[in-house]
Amino acid sequence: MPSSAEELRDAIADANAAHKTIELFGGDSKRLMAGPVAPADLRISTAGMRKVLQYEPRDLTISVEAGASFSELNASLARHGQMIPLDGPWAAEATVGGMIAANISGSRRRLYGSARDLVIGMKFATLDGKLVQSGGMVVKNVAGLDMGKLMIGSFGTLAAIASVNFKLTPRPAVGRTVLFTFDDIQSAMAARDAAIRGVLHPVAVDLLNAVLSAQLGMKGVTLALQFAGNEAVIERSVREAAAFGPMKALSPEEEQHFWNSLYAVTPRHLEKFREGAVVRVSTTLAECGEALASVDGPSHAHAASGVVRGWFTRPDNAAKWLAAAVGRGWKGVVEFAGDAARPNLQLWPDPGGDFAIMKEIKRMFDPGNLLNRGRLYGQL
Repeated sequence: MPSSAEELRDAIADANAAHKTIELFGGDSKRLMAGPVAPADLRISTAGMRKVLQYEPRDLTISVEAGASFSELNASLARHGQMIPLDGPWAAEATVGGMIAANISGSRRRLYGSARDLVIGMKFATLDGKLVQSGGMVVKNVAGLDMGKLMIGSFGTLAAIASVNFKLTPRPAVGRTVLFTFDDIQSAMAARDAAIRGVLHPVAVDLLNAVLSAQLGMKGVTLALQFAGNEAVIERSVREAAAFGPMKALSPEEEQHFWNSLYAVTPRHLEKFREGAVVRVSTTLAECGEALASVDGPSHAHAASGVVRGWFTRPDNAAKWLAAAVGRGWKGVVEFAGDAARPNLQLWPDPGGDFAIMKEIKRMFDPGNLLNRGRLYGQL
């Protein structure tokens, strides 16, 4: 457990010199995500690297070490009216480096973007003993190739993230979530279309099928819209959203409970079902309703970005649905799976035409295949 970027660099360089395989991780909170790590000679955690290196509140930028708690960092930023708007399962337990290496984003991606939009710089340690600085502490930086972007979503298969620089977002003065209930997905999609094509700018636009709605104590197909801004903006947004159908505006306590419950679905599902799996597909906006309807069990869509998830209790059912989704032209992976399910699943059945480039990048960074072998959905 190194305590600095230099110690991290030396640890992986020494392992490389001795031809030892390495497991890289932060807080180990997302161990059930993506591919299982092959047995390694050495385990290296960045959880001891927790310092804030530089913070410029007026410039809306911050640089923090990879092992810092993501939730504690956001709580600290909240005191300055700022935030890093990433969220998702296990975000409360995750480290900064883990959130970035796994490319975690949730419902607010619709307005704020993903990690690739929020990371403006990064320092990472390579196997050949170098500390590489990519980007910087300015929001607009066009000098050179931004190699840090390669680390986002790489699951530690290329190098070890030492620190991350973020572009911060002002925390809105007021937030409000409204829920709509529909008898079928088609009606919910019509309301979704009205929400994203009109003058309103919701932070999140989420659809829950009837099965998932029932799990969260609701009936029918649920459309959730989240708005943020000042009081006048919220009042107008809620007033105009009422035209979409019968609506319930949540109190602040109800709002927090709803979103927390939604992000807890995956951890609870995998705790309950030893062979359970969560499949994620990316569709067009027009097709996300079709993907949502094709899941027999609980399913959920970030309906303004086309990301759809299905929860399955058996690996064969997950594999069958994923194969059908890929056959329809949707890109998909088994996003989370229990240890008992993974041997029976092809986690990434159709990597795509750019996979050859990914393999070449892996070879350039890690020619001996030492880092987090198999972690990238069993393919790298």
